[in-house]
Amino acid sequence: MKKKWFTISVYSENNVGLLNRISGIFLKRHINIESLNVSKSEIENVSKFTIVVFTTEEWTRKIVGQIEKQIEVIKAFYHTDEETIYQESAIFKIASNLLFDERQIQNIIKESNAQIVTVSRDFFVLAKTGRKGEIDEVYQQLLPYGIMQFVRSGRIAVSKAEMQITALLRGFQHS
Repeated sequence: MKKKWFTISVYSENNVGLLNRISGIFLKRHINIESLNVSKSEIENVSKFTIVVFTTEEWTRKIVGQIEKQIEVIKAFYHTDEETIYQESAIFKIASNLLFDERQIQNIIKESNAQIVTVSRDFFVLAKTGRKGEIDEVYQQLLPYGIMQFVRSGRIAVSKAEMQITALLRGFQHS
């Protein structure tokens, strides 16, 4: 089977230790978590883990099955990149003199639709939101000029298809 990118969405109660147990499932199978984001979901008192992995669909299906065995997990899903709408965010800290002395820096900012978050005497901070490749491209363009600091978020994603989680939870509430 061919490896590809999968986004795993896990809906759960917000309990201490769940993240550790979920990451252990990947560790046991020697599958690297490429990106991880945890936030509240569209459902009150329910957290959503968004986990990105590069593996086969067979392994992804097995992992989702193991995740769903965790007592706090309500439901887990997986989707391919084609089945999701996703974004990442990144911020770059760069020496201030480059903003004024290097015309190419201004071109990179403009062409990539990055935003200047703050400017101080010693540095300025750029924010870029987009797909992984877009952020990687800005990183590569800025690298020769010197990046003082760089950080990127985990993927945030929604499925193109309707998620049945809300209806599923309503069913539990009325049982």
